[in-house]
Amino acid sequence: MGTTTESVWDYPRPPALDPVTEDIVVTFGGGVIARTDRAFRVLETSHPPTYYVPLASFTEGSLVPAAGSSFCEWKGRAAYFDIVGSNGTVAERAAWHYPEPTPRFAELRDHVAVYPGLMDEITVDGEIVQSQPGDFYGGWITSKVTGPFKGGPGTVGW
Repeated sequence: MGTTTESVWDYPRPPALDPVTEDIVVTFGGGVIARTDRAFRVLETSHPPTYYVPLASFTEGSLVPAAGSSFCEWKGRAAYFDIVGSNGTVAERAAWHYPEPTPRFAELRDHVAVYPGLMDEITVDGEIVQSQPGDFYGGWITSKVTGPFKGGPGTVGW
């Protein structure tokens, strides 16, 4: 089975919403906190895909509403979650969602994105995800995507 590589510079702006059936496993604080094969990727120029996992895929008690919000010109206002592992470990503001997404991204309602760098491990079809550079964006880097990626030092103006 061949792997197709995507350049993030071929992704559109405004971003596209792409349903995926890859096996996604999120591990944190002593165990698996989410697993699904029904997710969405948001594809935006210069960014590795950001995956949004169904809220129902998370284990009970692993997502705790956190203070604060941010605004995306495309998706609307985001709200944050702390993530709690089965061993009680907490990753503050490690996930976000759009409770009232814009009409273009309505399918993201009841889906959650996770910062991969704050988790023990995230895999997509068995491949370990690398975190997008920087501390704001939450893109997931796999062997399926090529950069350079926005997020690191000197890329703010991209």
